[in-house]
Amino acid sequence: MMGGKLYFVLIVALGCWDLALALKCHCDICTAETNHTCETDGFCFTSTSLNRKTGALIHAYRCLDRVLLYPPENPIMCHYARPLNDTFVVGCCKDYDMCNRDLKPILHVRNTTDPEIVDLTWFGFGKWELALLIGIPIAVGILFVMILFSVRHQRRRRMINRRMVDMEHNMDSADIPILGHNGVGAACLRDIIDMTTSGSGSGLPLLVQRSIARQIQLMDIIGKGRFGEVWRGRWRGENVAVKIFSSREERSWFREAEIYQTVMLRHDNILGFIAADNKDNGTWTQLWLVTDYHENGSLFDFLNRTTVDSTTMVRMALSIATGLSHLHMEILGTQGKPAIAHRDLKSKNVLVKANRTCAIGDLGLAVRYDATVDTVDIALNHRVGTKRYMAPEVLEETINSNHFDSFKRADVYALGLVFWEIARRCNMGGIIDEYQLPFYDVVPSDPSIEEMRKVVCVDRQRPSIPNRWQSYETLRAMSQLMKECWYANAAARLTALRIKKTLANLDAPEDVKN
Repeated sequence: MMGGKLYFVLIVALGCWDLALALKCHCDICTAETNHTCETDGFCFTSTSLNRKTGALIHAYRCLDRVLLYPPENPIMCHYARPLNDTFVVGCCKDYDMCNRDLKPILHVRNTTDPEIVDLTWFGFGKWELALLIGIPIAVGILFVMILFSVRHQRRRRMINRRMVDMEHNMDSADIPILGHNGVGAACLRDIIDMTTSGSGSGLPLLVQRSIARQIQLMDIIGKGRFGEVWRGRWRGENVAVKIFSSREERSWFREAEIYQTVMLRHDNILGFIAADNKDNGTWTQLWLVTDYHENGSLFDFLNRTTVDSTTMVRMALSIATGLSHLHMEILGTQGKPAIAHRDLKSKNVLVKANRTCAIGDLGLAVRYDATVDTVDIALNHRVGTKRYMAPEVLEETINSNHFDSFKRADVYALGLVFWEIARRCNMGGIIDEYQLPFYDVVPSDPSIEEMRKVVCVDRQRPSIPNRWQSYETLRAMSQLMKECWYANAAARLTALRIKKTLANLDAPEDVKN
């Protein structure tokens, strides 16, 4: 551990040393976010050129990195700061930051009527030769930089892997049975989780996560999404789900792994987190998130192919409400848990377990409430929630992002839509509706924000509830519960805990109540 900290401090120190040597230059092509400033280890550069068509003088301000100049200490381009074909002149400096802002090389435009002024060229080169002379060193320099970064990346990966291997050899296999050799001391995933989390529910130690991830064999693909793919994997004879993020979704991967490892988060109705790791084969990096595997798949897939009776409907709804209530709940104490809002609750993000209860997954957009400083921890993530399930205040962009209860109320709105999906597939009196997504009859398959805003906020529509539901006590109670989740006034909606208690008191078998 001390070695890891020392390695981190050395990297930070080297990074700061590099920054200290950087020369800041004025840059006319840089964005306003950087205050039109670039940094280089070479020279600040200013050029003056002539637009032959308009006769206007054009000034350019850039950075010239040391690796692109020849020779680096006294580059030809800067040394011969003089007219080139009477249309271009350059000037370089590195005396102080932003020195090129005041540097304006003078271009002596050739007057063709003056016989004493001759047309100058740079060592007799024409335009194409000059372009090649400048372009080839730049291309070689870029190639050199790419090779340098690749070598440094590979070296860093080897160092990290060596340290991980050393740590594995030095750890006591009695404490972490996964590291036993030839199967000695091997245990199932549930045993490992119970033995290594010490009841904190914050996830496995990072070293154990990496060890598990390295031993997983991918079997077949079971789903795709915006983030990447989901595979069924095998670890020592057990099935696991492997969510593989694309490199563009690194923030989503990191955020979801971070949320899953929140202290006291582990719960029967929250998808069980096992490990997070990055797989690097030298060409590309895969970001893995390993969770429990549920062969029934998502609630969306399950309802598409299966109907439910009233008992299963209540059991499913209660388990989802219980999981959401646990997410929303803040647990105080030394091993406390912050309140968490999901922000993307939908049937595709709910998994159906073997006993037909449910577990909530996909926490990549979740937010946490820090009670100590009264702030909402919102990740910097380009993803947004699913438009079809967005609450009215989210669609109208009137949600108070500084008030954590606002996010919880938006979750409850989406929960009501999920209940509607389940209730449609309930077999009561031999009549079953085909599976449909909420608002299937008023918006297209991939609705826009504007289309959803018109339906939900302007027209104030909600999913239609068949009249026949009023003939059955359980469906009547479910429809009333949905309506109390859908209120346009977010403050009037039920809490997840209240929904959980209402479902538990429905006329259902004793094994559904708690």
